[in-house]
Amino acid sequence: MMPPSEPSFTIGIEEEYHLVDVRTRALATEAPAGFLEDCERALGPQVSPEFLRSQIEVGTRPCRTLGEASADLKRLRAGIVASAARHGLAPIAASTHPFARTGQAPHTDRERYHTLARDLAGVGRRLLISGMHVHIGIEDDEQRIDLMNQLRYFLPHLLILSTSSPFWEGEDTGLKSWRLAIFRELPRTGLPGRFNSWDEYRQTVEVLVRGKVMEDASKIWWDLRPSARFQTLEMRITDVCTRLEDAVTVAALFVCLARMLHRLRRNNQSWRTYPVFLLEENRWRAQRYGLQGSLFDFGRGELVPYADLLEEILAIIHEDAVALGCLEEVQGARRILAEGTSADRQLACFARAIESGATHQEALNAVVDHLAAESCRGT
Repeated sequence: MMPPSEPSFTIGIEEEYHLVDVRTRALATEAPAGFLEDCERALGPQVSPEFLRSQIEVGTRPCRTLGEASADLKRLRAGIVASAARHGLAPIAASTHPFARTGQAPHTDRERYHTLARDLAGVGRRLLISGMHVHIGIEDDEQRIDLMNQLRYFLPHLLILSTSSPFWEGEDTGLKSWRLAIFRELPRTGLPGRFNSWDEYRQTVEVLVRGKVMEDASKIWWDLRPSARFQTLEMRITDVCTRLEDAVTVAALFVCLARMLHRLRRNNQSWRTYPVFLLEENRWRAQRYGLQGSLFDFGRGELVPYADLLEEILAIIHEDAVALGCLEEVQGARRILAEGTSADRQLACFARAIESGATHQEALNAVVDHLAAESCRGT
C-alpha cells in the first residue's frame, strides 16, 4: 500500500462578528436593509449571515501561507468595517457583547436557521456568541483522525490566547471565555473522543444520521472536528480574537502544532493521548483563568504556569514555523502574553472607567467603544 501523501497544510480562517449600533453601543438586533447586500458586493461569497441577525461571518480563501491568510482576513475585516459604517454600525470581534440580553436578537430568516432554532429551543435563544474557526488542509482521512486525536491536548493552550468573552448580560462572569459555557449547552459539543480510524469516526457519525438526529456531520460542533465540507481539520474551540494579529498568531500555532505532530508520526512517534476527563480539566482552567492561570502537564503530573508551557510549545514547533514561513506570527504569542488577551483588556478598560467615576453602564459602553476600535485596528 502506498504511504499517504504529505498534507498541504493550507490555512483558512473564519470569524464571526457582532454588529453594534455606533450611537447606543447596543447590539444591532436586526441589521438594516441592504447591509448584507452591501457586504456581498464588496466581499462576494466570503461573507455570509450567521444564526442571529445581529451577526455576520467572514471566511478567508484556502491559503498556502500565513501571510496570505493574514492579508485576506485583513481585507475581509476592512470590508465589513466599511460596509457597517455606511449603515451606522460597527463590528466587534469579541465572543460576547458586554451587555446584550438573552433573546434580544432574532435568528436569521432562513430555513436552516428556523430548523436550528426549533431544535435548540431555549438553548438557541442564548447563543449570543461568536467564535473563530481555523481550517488546515489534511487531505488523507486517516491522517485527519490521527492528528485530531493528538491535537486535542493543545486546544486549551490555544483557547487561552484567544479569550474575548469575560462579560455576559452586563456582568463580569469571572471567566475569560464565557462563550464556552454557553456553547456547552448545545448537543455534540466539547472535546471529541479518541477514534482509532476514519472508519470508526464515520460509523459513529452514521448512527445519528441514520437515526435522523442530524442530517450530516456539520451538526457536530466539537472543539476540533473533521470538516463536513472540506478535506480539513477544523479547530473551533477559540473565541474570536479582537486584534487581527492575535487571530493570525493563533492560526499559526495551530498549523505548526499539526505539522510538528505529523513530523513525529513520520518518525514512528506520536504525542501521548489522554482521557477526555483529564483534557477537560485543562479546558476548564483555560476558560476560567486565561493567561494568568496554569494548566496540568500530565507528563509531570503537576500544574505548570501557562507562560512556561507556552515557551515549551514555541520551542517544539520552531522547526515547523520556519518551514511554514510563519516564525514571526508564532512568536506573536509572547506579545499576547505580555499585553493580555481581549478579555484582559476589556476588564482593564471597564475598571479604568469605573475608577474615573463612570457608572456601570457607562463603563460597559466604554468597553464596546474599545472593542470597536480594536476590531478595525490594522485594517
